[in-house]
Amino acid sequence: MNKEEFLQQLRLELHGLPQEDIDSHAAFYGEMIDDRIEDGFSEEEAVSGIGTPESVAAQIVEETPLPRIIRERVRPKRPLRALEIILLVLGSPVWLSLVLALFAVVLSVYIVLWAMIIVLWTVFVSFIAAGLASLAAGVIGLVRGDRPAGLALLGCALVLLGLSIILFFAAKGATKGAAVLTKSIARGFKSLFVRKEKTA
Repeated sequence: MNKEEFLQQLRLELHGLPQEDIDSHAAFYGEMIDDRIEDGFSEEEAVSGIGTPESVAAQIVEETPLPRIIRERVRPKRPLRALEIILLVLGSPVWLSLVLALFAVVLSVYIVLWAMIIVLWTVFVSFIAAGLASLAAGVIGLVRGDRPAGLALLGCALVLLGLSIILFFAAKGATKGAAVLTKSIARGFKSLFVRKEKTA
């Protein structure tokens, strides 16, 4: 693939972004290819060293803020006619309430997801605190001569500290999973807007 084909394909992949962003990214990668050619690479080697247009576009879309993509997608391509404005205003009780309801559902699911992770971390901290307190109470009980209570508290301490280790890995995994899920949802949402624009 030569430089012109690469830049043309990159522009197609970025079609849902604002035009000034597409132009700046195409210019940036064009200069990068030129620099690699000046360093002694052939044009095909310079292009292949950058990656495929699809992978480069995916990285650009991932780094582009979602509001910028949405703003470009919903911006009308021509001025609205009077009838269209009237229909938008008259239909706003329906479409605006549906948009707000969708936003509220997505936001509540997101809040519940992160609330569950906060609960996991809170339970982990409380198990550690209870385990350490039981350990201290058990040692004090053994020092004072109350062996049954001291041993029982030491046993509770071991159970609580063991459970806290399990909870630590569960909370850590859940946090990583939620972060990856959030990132992939945002990436999918962005690519949905770009893809719709590209095929329109």
